[in-house]
Amino acid sequence: MPELLIFAALIVIIGAVLLIARRRPPTEAPPKEPPADVIAPERPEAALPEVVVAEPEVPEAEPVESPVELEPKVARRSLRERLGRSRRFLADRLSEAFGHGPNEEMWEDLEAALIQADIGVATATRITVDLRGKSRDRKLTRVEEIQALLADELVSLFDTERERALVFAPEGPTVWMIVGVNGTGKTTTIGKLAADLSERGRTVALAAADTFRAAADEQLAIWAERASAQLVKHQPGADPGAVVYDAFQFARARNLDVLLVDTAGRLHTKTPLMDELGKVRRVIEKEGKVQEALLVIDATAGQNGLVQAREFADAAGVTGVVLTKLDGTAKGGIALAIEDTLGIPIKLIGVGEGLDDLEPFDPKTFVDALLA
Repeated sequence: MPELLIFAALIVIIGAVLLIARRRPPTEAPPKEPPADVIAPERPEAALPEVVVAEPEVPEAEPVESPVELEPKVARRSLRERLGRSRRFLADRLSEAFGHGPNEEMWEDLEAALIQADIGVATATRITVDLRGKSRDRKLTRVEEIQALLADELVSLFDTERERALVFAPEGPTVWMIVGVNGTGKTTTIGKLAADLSERGRTVALAAADTFRAAADEQLAIWAERASAQLVKHQPGADPGAVVYDAFQFARARNLDVLLVDTAGRLHTKTPLMDELGKVRRVIEKEGKVQEALLVIDATAGQNGLVQAREFADAAGVTGVVLTKLDGTAKGGIALAIEDTLGIPIKLIGVGEGLDDLEPFDPKTFVDALLA
């Protein structure tokens, strides 16, 4: 009986082996072409090196360089576009005022609009009174005629015959002092001036006379490198007068064309610091002459800029104003108030962050852009 069971088991095993062998393909005759699903994963792998190599060869210059190409385009925007916030602010209010037609309410709203644009109460009142009188004398009844007269009235606030070009020394280094409180854009203005002078072929040195503010000389060093200018500096906390003296000697010995003096961004309420600013000027004038003392005013400061201008005019003998950040304020009317109230000419305006966004000031162009 056990022998029969063993024999039966052997029969089953042999049968199973034969069945498996019959279903299995012969090893000596593999298919000449493997199934497609075996090749499919290999084709992308084989093609991958070709794709990777080809990608760097495809010209990609336009997408990569487009941000660089945009910068000069932004810098070439019209003044009307750059004064967009002030223009829209004033236009909205003038539109409301002139919407009443030539009547008492129109004149009241016009005066309010000029005050809100930061022209100043006294100046706004005088403009409105003058405009009203001229309109009556000329018997103007159309709003468009009064608007045109307003533009002429605003331009008249400036001395259009005044020379606004920056002054250069006939010989020796030209010295321009740049003064102003912290945060007005003083260092940026110096950098833009240096870059413009270098582009025009003039050799430039920067004097880091702001020795009290941390990292002031480091910021100036960055601008000096960008503008291909020389930098003269001392240790932090050094005497600003000593820095300016050495910088002037440096510029004169090397026959440099222009020396730009960066001064501390001092508060106009601190008299000792203002006195020191006068001292810096006197140090220069023992050796040469200061051709320009440019006061940098932040347009967003509004009427407070007038207070700064009065203080600096006495301490540093300000010869001109650089009005910065006009592109970022809705109250560009401060430009009209500065000249009308103080008689100090605006020589340059800053209307952006780019190197080309510092430009000469022209009263008529400015008013046209403001009222466009």
